[in-house]
Amino acid sequence: MNTPAPPNSRRPGKLALAINPAASFGRLPNAGDQAAAFFRAAGTDVVVLQDVSFETLRKRVNQAVDAGIEALVVVGGDGMVNLAVNALAGTDVPLGIVPAGTGNDVARSLGLPLEDIAAACRVVLDALGAGGRRIDLARTTSASGVAYFAGVLSAGFDAAVNERANSWRWPRGRNRYNLAMIRELASFRPIDYVVTADGRQWHQRAMLMSVANGQSIGGGMRITPDAAPDDGELDLFVVKPLSRLAFLAVFPKVFTGRHTGHPAVEIQRAKRVRLEATGVSAYADGERIAELPVEVEVVPGGLRVLA
Repeated sequence: MNTPAPPNSRRPGKLALAINPAASFGRLPNAGDQAAAFFRAAGTDVVVLQDVSFETLRKRVNQAVDAGIEALVVVGGDGMVNLAVNALAGTDVPLGIVPAGTGNDVARSLGLPLEDIAAACRVVLDALGAGGRRIDLARTTSASGVAYFAGVLSAGFDAAVNERANSWRWPRGRNRYNLAMIRELASFRPIDYVVTADGRQWHQRAMLMSVANGQSIGGGMRITPDAAPDDGELDLFVVKPLSRLAFLAVFPKVFTGRHTGHPAVEIQRAKRVRLEATGVSAYADGERIAELPVEVEVVPGGLRVLA
């Protein structure tokens, strides 16, 4: 599909276009091919990176960054963004995102066009010409090592829901997350955490604990609606123990951000957060990071994005 290129585009250098090897792209079939065709029609030198697995794709992306590229563009969802930020952390190579995944929460936080391949590609080229913008990264340190994320780290009910939803192939999008949430709620119990934020430590019993650089999880659940990806801080999001009925009552408000006034919800800002709990896994940008304890630290301006 040869999508018309934007007028008066400058001819950028080599772009690496990484395509999610596991994606069916749902309502956006052939999203990777469409993106490649768009950039080539604009006169861009595109190297397409696509492989049979995430791990082999990760190696190819790292090799491309080491060899020298002007930008890395990913086609997919938050998992692809996570792969990219871990390849680009500590470099000045910018990241472009063509949202084509299930959640697309990082793209949503950046205000990128969703479900429109041509519009997303146009943003990439326009921003490349203008230099892009700087956003913060979050760096995690755990028994699994050091890793980075751009959106939200979850360690509690939402992480358990994520794990359950990731095991299903159907339904797609928000409905899969909502259904997994209902199934998980039937057996979930509040967790006893030890939390340390900017040197202050306390014990916290909670249903849900997240450390956010972005605003949403699960395809638009705006858990931290006032979070900004470039303010040099993280948002610690806590939901204290609730009955199942009370949780289901407050849950719909998360999509509009109106849950923040509920007495069981707390949000506070910090630059460094450590979460400890027994038998709890942490997910970041929808990808499993490690079991707790995990320490999260903001890296101000740690990533240049084409947005």
